[in-house]
Amino acid sequence: MRADAVDVLALGRLGVDLYPLQTGLGLEEVVTFGKYLGGSAANVAVAAARHGRSSALVSRVGDDPFGRYLLAELERLGVDSGAVFTDPALATPVTFCEIFPPDDFPLYFYREPKAPDLALSLEQVPDERVLGARIVWVTATGLSQVPSRSTHLDVLRRRARAGHVVLDLDYRPMFWADPAEATLQVGRALDGATVAVGNREECLVAVGETDPMRAADALLERGVELAVVKQGPDGVLAKTRDETVQVPPHPVEVVNGLGAGDAFGGALCHGLLAGWGLERVLRFANVAGAIVASRLECSTAMPTSAEVEAELGVLR
Repeated sequence: MRADAVDVLALGRLGVDLYPLQTGLGLEEVVTFGKYLGGSAANVAVAAARHGRSSALVSRVGDDPFGRYLLAELERLGVDSGAVFTDPALATPVTFCEIFPPDDFPLYFYREPKAPDLALSLEQVPDERVLGARIVWVTATGLSQVPSRSTHLDVLRRRARAGHVVLDLDYRPMFWADPAEATLQVGRALDGATVAVGNREECLVAVGETDPMRAADALLERGVELAVVKQGPDGVLAKTRDETVQVPPHPVEVVNGLGAGDAFGGALCHGLLAGWGLERVLRFANVAGAIVASRLECSTAMPTSAEVEAELGVLR
């Protein structure tokens, strides 16, 4: 398969995650950390690859040891890194987290003065990459600064809603000076998306609604074909113009909730490409996310299809 004809092409955030190997402690008390590939776009690409899908990432890293680690790790995890450029001026970002199961996982981003992934340029994504991929995956974080913003919007313009174009609403307030600016830019991106995925808070920023059904309707009114609203302990709602599906959460003992949404995203891509019915796609993606929540790490915790199917078999 040509490098530009991948199943999933993801654009955006890539960095090093440093996760404490002692849970229930603040960072000031943690002694040892594990080093992992991280970043929402990168994690989705890894998750899709774990389901046997060809995937590629468009991003940037610094010209430093962490950048070299990420390039090698992408390839080790089955993701084409041919469009991950090395930035000569900006340092590879690092993210720390604290782990307080079951529902408190603070994140600390070190991305100053600017993360390389927010310096994405138009030449990194030529037409053959934009049009050759079966799914293009973009995130709201990529809209938070230029030139990444203009690159993302240009990719969406060129793609012109052909095939699947997924917008991960992925709102992180620390990346934006003003929520109103996030609403404006996410709205522009919605004009080029066929699928939108987000939780209630992200839907509030995107379309001004937190009620799942109203949020899904508002996203559909913006022209997407599929709206997916994550509801935490209430499960996941998905809606098209003809169908509404809601699935309950899959219970697990949560170790680290970070990365579960990215596992959901990679599994969602797999199900869409397989042409499954909406309920099967949601159940599969829900279980994939739950499996990652039951593990410490993120990118290296992404399940295979066999693992997800085995867990689904337990539910039947």
